[in-house]
Amino acid sequence: MQWLTGALLVATSFVNAQDGNTTAPFPNATYPNATSPNPGAGETSGPAFSPPKYPSPWGSGAGNWSAAYQKARAFVSQLTILEKVNITTGVGWQEERCVGQTGAVPRLGFRSLCMQDSPLGVRDTDYNSAFPAGVNVAATFDRGLAFARGEAMGSEHRGKGVDVQLGPVAGPLGRSPEGGRNWEGFSPDPALTGIMMAQTIQGIQSAGVIACAKHYILNEQEHFRQAPEAVGYGYMINDSLSSNIDDTTLHETYLWPFADAVRAGVGSIMCSYNQINNSYGCQNSYTLNYLLKGELDFQGFVMSDWQAQHSGFGSALAGMDMSMPGDVLFDTGTSYWGSNLTVAVLNGTVPEWRLDDMATRIVAAWYYVGRDTSQVPINFDSWTTDTFGYQHYVVEEAYGLINEHVDVRDEHGTLIRQIGSASTVLLKNNNSALPLTGREKFTAVFGNDAGDNPYGPNGCPDRGCDNGTLAMAWGSGTANFPYLVTPETAIQNEVVGNNGVFQSITDNFAGMQIQMLASQASVAIVFVNADAGEGYINVDGNEGDRNNLTFWQGGDVLIQNVSALCNNTIVVMHTVGPVLLSNYTENPNITAILWAGLPGEQSGNSIADILYGRVNPGAKLPFTFGASREDYGTDLLYIPNNGTGAPQVSFSEGNFIDYRAFDEANITPLYEFGFGLSYTTFSYSDFQVNKVNVGPYTPTTGTTAAAPILGGNFSTNDTSQYQFPSNFTAIPLYIYPYLNGTTLEEAANETDYGSPSPYLPAGSQDGSPQPLPAAGGAPGGNPELYDVLYQVRATITNTGSVPGDEVPQLYVSLGGPYDPKLVLRGFERLSIQPGSSATFTADITRRDISNWDTSVQNWVVTSAAKTVYVGSSSRDLPLSAPLS
Repeated sequence: MQWLTGALLVATSFVNAQDGNTTAPFPNATYPNATSPNPGAGETSGPAFSPPKYPSPWGSGAGNWSAAYQKARAFVSQLTILEKVNITTGVGWQEERCVGQTGAVPRLGFRSLCMQDSPLGVRDTDYNSAFPAGVNVAATFDRGLAFARGEAMGSEHRGKGVDVQLGPVAGPLGRSPEGGRNWEGFSPDPALTGIMMAQTIQGIQSAGVIACAKHYILNEQEHFRQAPEAVGYGYMINDSLSSNIDDTTLHETYLWPFADAVRAGVGSIMCSYNQINNSYGCQNSYTLNYLLKGELDFQGFVMSDWQAQHSGFGSALAGMDMSMPGDVLFDTGTSYWGSNLTVAVLNGTVPEWRLDDMATRIVAAWYYVGRDTSQVPINFDSWTTDTFGYQHYVVEEAYGLINEHVDVRDEHGTLIRQIGSASTVLLKNNNSALPLTGREKFTAVFGNDAGDNPYGPNGCPDRGCDNGTLAMAWGSGTANFPYLVTPETAIQNEVVGNNGVFQSITDNFAGMQIQMLASQASVAIVFVNADAGEGYINVDGNEGDRNNLTFWQGGDVLIQNVSALCNNTIVVMHTVGPVLLSNYTENPNITAILWAGLPGEQSGNSIADILYGRVNPGAKLPFTFGASREDYGTDLLYIPNNGTGAPQVSFSEGNFIDYRAFDEANITPLYEFGFGLSYTTFSYSDFQVNKVNVGPYTPTTGTTAAAPILGGNFSTNDTSQYQFPSNFTAIPLYIYPYLNGTTLEEAANETDYGSPSPYLPAGSQDGSPQPLPAAGGAPGGNPELYDVLYQVRATITNTGSVPGDEVPQLYVSLGGPYDPKLVLRGFERLSIQPGSSATFTADITRRDISNWDTSVQNWVVTSAAKTVYVGSSSRDLPLSAPLS
């Protein structure tokens, strides 16, 4: 999703002397010799093809959705066709106060639903918190903190009157480290992302707000995600890119975290801009009908990303339930749905049961999280923070009170500070350079990344610049800062509080001054960053995606200049993901390196807590630091490769991304996935694996019930009841469900209206009982996938002298010829006192040791020998045992 003022839609925020991020991009998506050993990965006999799957499954109230569905069906049974259409269709861009709103049902007191970004806080308002990004949450490896952050964000959205928080993110998963929006999600590891997705969703929805898992699916780069956006950058393409993938990789890597989200009860899922095997994500019947609503038995509703809808009845039949923001293009007043959906239902193109299901899914999610008891009026406006203004911003109508400036922050700053420090990864600490005492003789801080944005923390719309310390990247996945504690401020407070000497330089290019200060310092702390974001903003030539993996703002030169003159240089990185560190890992003058990610409003305090030992670092890397860009195997497509047609991105590496690619290619990373040091040390012992007696896996069989029809009879001949009411004053450009003509043909305004449609898919109107997928049967998939087959225990001992946190990690070798060497399957963050021990426990489910079998379209446990490992990172695994 996106928005900016018209002048910034194709932003060109260039910074003089910007270097280190302007190299020529790699022209392909997978490096030579990095393709999967599985011959089926990324291969097709012709152009990638997504098979049609119809009809769209209707919600059943499965799992713990039964009560919500009973209430929703009772409600929808009272609605007219116009009211159902109104619930499913957005009213248009900037027509109401949230970034997206549906129509209302005033007759029954059901107000317009408010959709609002973002995955890290309430976007486009004030008196809200700015939380750490998803990538930081993943680095904590702490389920409790993930839930707490979700709950806090949910409560802030609830307090502003939001019905649906547009987050969390599992797409992009992080196929390529240069991906612009990887930071919005959690990790390129599907299990880590899935666990953090589930915890975040449950936290958000415990606060009475619907979570929206996004962007479904394979939305792995910003370049070419939308053809009009690409054309604005000079790429002459007619269609958005296609992510082309095989069935095995789709299931074992990219669908995995969405299955966890569905099992956690997520209320909504956002379909993505891109195509999947040459079918658009919001009208892809295979991914929406067959996988999401069939195999995963998703009970909530599918909404489009903003302007990701490309058809009318086609997207409805393919499984989309809500059109956002409702208009075909922003502020055009035209819609694929609205009145056109009314026509399609009345003439039978879209069955009434399908419209009923769309409305039921939306209302069921509303009941599922308790919106009927927790909803408050919308009290902010996304388009301005002025107290008074136009309710219908784009057409300047209905002037009045639009912002009540409700402070929803509570005490969330404390949690944000905690997550910031709990997510800081200590990568290097020679001779116990850290923690500092605060009484060092002369402390010097260097770097643009240490200080303030001269325009203020919110001075660049949607954080679309790289000025000052990087605590949040750019795009729609942002929130306004209520304040931003910079590292410079926090460290100065620390040192001055101890009557020490502190000086700082936040101009990376002040070469003479930097040399003079570095030569005086007893400890030099250098702050550097690397930014990225959503594709509608171009920062220094980076069109959302990063052009490379180097530091920004001359950061590499800054580190080299300071470390050449100070033999106690500490490097702190605020980056969206991996950067190249080969020049620093073995440099003796660089005594410590820390990755602090995107820590949010308490950034400075969080890093000071780590640097000065109030918090012992316990975070682990949620991705891999490689020695070169090529080591990752995967890259982005920066140059269209299909003429003016849809760029084709082949996921020919299969399951081998991030640490799996390094393992497969026998490449030694600089810092591996799961790595992180502490101020103390730990040992691992007493490994036990106990087999649990469970029955064999049973494929789901049987059929669904027939599609329920909740609306009763309606007239297709008397169109008068679907016209605008008499004396009705329409708001300009607003999307309504009413017919735009006295007949269906006139309302449709199509030259071939009434002709047999070659686009009506076979089976799409069939509401009879349908066979259940063998891999389905409950939200998240076949319930027996989650049977516990093994229970693992190990003893973790703090062998050092200070309390600390350790994250034992459980990996499994699936043993097949095409499997990654190791896959993460479990972890637990343990706090342990010095000299004491704690017990790590983890369950291994059937799903954890299964592979996807394309021939039977189900999960199978193969006969290959399987092994379980436990250790402190993906490459430090002292404990292992076979799984019998």
